[in-house]
Amino acid sequence: MSQFVADLGKTAVLMGGTSAEREISLMSGNGVLQALRAQGVDAHAFDPSERDISELKRDGYRRCFIALHGRFGEDGTVQGALELMRIPYTGSGVMASSIAMDKVMTKRIWEAAGLPTPRYVVLGTEQQQRENVVKVPDALGLPLIVKPPREGSSIGVSKVKGYSQMQDAVRLSARYDPDVLCEEFIDGEEVTCAVIGSGADAHALPVVRITAPEGAYDYQNKYFTDVVSYQCPSGLPPAEESEISRIVLVAYKTLGCRGWARADLMIRASDRKPFLLEMNTSPGMTGHSLVPMSAKAAGISYEALCVQVLQLAALDYPLGLAPGQTETRP
Repeated sequence: MSQFVADLGKTAVLMGGTSAEREISLMSGNGVLQALRAQGVDAHAFDPSERDISELKRDGYRRCFIALHGRFGEDGTVQGALELMRIPYTGSGVMASSIAMDKVMTKRIWEAAGLPTPRYVVLGTEQQQRENVVKVPDALGLPLIVKPPREGSSIGVSKVKGYSQMQDAVRLSARYDPDVLCEEFIDGEEVTCAVIGSGADAHALPVVRITAPEGAYDYQNKYFTDVVSYQCPSGLPPAEESEISRIVLVAYKTLGCRGWARADLMIRASDRKPFLLEMNTSPGMTGHSLVPMSAKAAGISYEALCVQVLQLAALDYPLGLAPGQTETRP
């Protein structure tokens, strides 16, 4: 075992959790766990739904690889707990994780920065009556996308092709989130682009182009079938791939992300303009996941990717000082 790997110390791979993405998180986490152990890392599985997270401190863990997806794992809550325990963790910090988990807040920040993202309407709990719902297609056109703003893995997502489908789509989304995000449908190609690193060292990995049957890149097809095709290298014109990488890096830094993340985009067929959909701050690491696919195209094995991400584990306030606090000396 190399000194570098030994210096990583006892590592917890956080997986499972209580979100709607628990099943996918367990798949990601077990893959990461095996990869880290294969590289000589002292790695152990840790499911926050089955153990009190304070046991991480008690049991002497020196860092955490967050393979949790969705709420109570990707939304800043676990990150905040780890900050309090002073245990460095992979991925973005508290604020960036919290913002990126909320697609509406993410879109507002991207809009303020002049980044392209589809037009949208948010329906709060008091705005989901039929008289409000039927007006949404007039604003966004048809078809359109209806989804929970704080879920991932295409859970609760509907493509609405007619007015009569709107109410059912809103009801489905509201099962997962009290607010409902209605988004302009971008007709074109779906792509994804991962970023690794922080600050000036952040760099984009090769773009992955996704082709699903009839555009149905849903939960089942993402993880449990082989009907979706992926192209990496993407086969896009070099100028398009370069522009996607540029936009994604700006989007990553604008949200304050660090460590790693993956952005999902659509390229509009009519003019080849890319639109940002969301930023995933704890990307999937399953056999169907896209970051390992992109890393492989860049010459980085799954095992090396896991170690590289773990190496980037950090804290928002590594000196142990709260914002505005100054160090006092005896």
